[in-house]
Amino acid sequence: MSLVFAGIMSHGPGMTARADRADPAVREPFYAALGRLREALEQSRPDALIVIAAEHFANFFMNNMPAYAIGMADEYEGPIEDPEWLRIPRRAIPGAADLSRRIIGEVMATVDVAYAEEWKFDHGIMVPLNFLTPRFDLPVIPANINCQGPPLTPLHRAYDFGRAIRRACDAVPERIALVGTGGISHWPATPNSGKINVEWDREFLNRWARNDRNALTSYTDTETLRDAGQGGFEIRTLTAVAGACEGHAGEVWFCEPIPIFATSGFAAVMDLSSAVEAQAA
Repeated sequence: MSLVFAGIMSHGPGMTARADRADPAVREPFYAALGRLREALEQSRPDALIVIAAEHFANFFMNNMPAYAIGMADEYEGPIEDPEWLRIPRRAIPGAADLSRRIIGEVMATVDVAYAEEWKFDHGIMVPLNFLTPRFDLPVIPANINCQGPPLTPLHRAYDFGRAIRRACDAVPERIALVGTGGISHWPATPNSGKINVEWDREFLNRWARNDRNALTSYTDTETLRDAGQGGFEIRTLTAVAGACEGHAGEVWFCEPIPIFATSGFAAVMDLSSAVEAQAA
C-alpha cells in the first residue's frame, strides 16, 4: 500500500515533564501544531505507525550498538523513565510482529538492520505517541538509528535507510504512517542544556521540507557537534524520513526555540501527493 502519512517532530522529555514551566505564548502554538499533526495522521487511517527515533541507551549500549534496529514484537512497554517525572503513565503499547517481520525482511535486502523482540520505549517514542496517538491504540513499529555512540552512521546511509523503509512499505498491503522524532540543535545533559541554535534548526528544516538530499547529507559530524551540539546528531532520524519520501516535498508547521524543553519545538509534514525531481544517487 505504501506510506499514507509522513512527518517529523520533537521528542524532548520536557515537552511533558516541564510543560508547566514553558512560556505559554510559545508552548500553546507548538502544541496546536502537534494537534494538527495528530489530526493529519488520524485522517490518513493507518494500520500501523513506524516511529524512527534515537533511543538514549535504554535498550542498546556500547556493548552492542546496532546502527539500525527495528522492533518485532506484538507489544512494547513504556516509558522506561520514571512515569511520574515524564508525566506519561507506564503502559503496554500494541505492536505488529507479523508486519514488522515482513518490513524487516524487505529492509534487509539493502540495509543491514538488527531487530529486537523486546523493546522498552523511552521518551524518544513515548513523548511523540503521547501527542500523536493519545489513546495508545495504534500498532507501533519502533525503529532506532544510533545517534548516541560514535562511530555514527553517515547521513547518506540514514537517507538510504529511509529509502529501504519506503520500499518495504510499498511491498505490504497495510496502510503505513511514518514519524521521525528527535532534536535538532541541543546540548542535553551538559552545562549548555537549554542552548538552541534556532538559525541552524530552521536551515535544516528548510532543507528537509525541500527534500534536498544533497543538502541534508552534507553536514559533517564535526560541524554538527560545533553548531548543534551532540544532540544534533539526531538529525539522522529526520533525514531517514526524508529518504522515505524521496521525490516529495514538505512543509514546516512550527519551529521555535523552547529552552525549558532544551530544544526547538518543531513539527513538519511531507506532502505525499507532491512531486519534486529526485536527485541522482
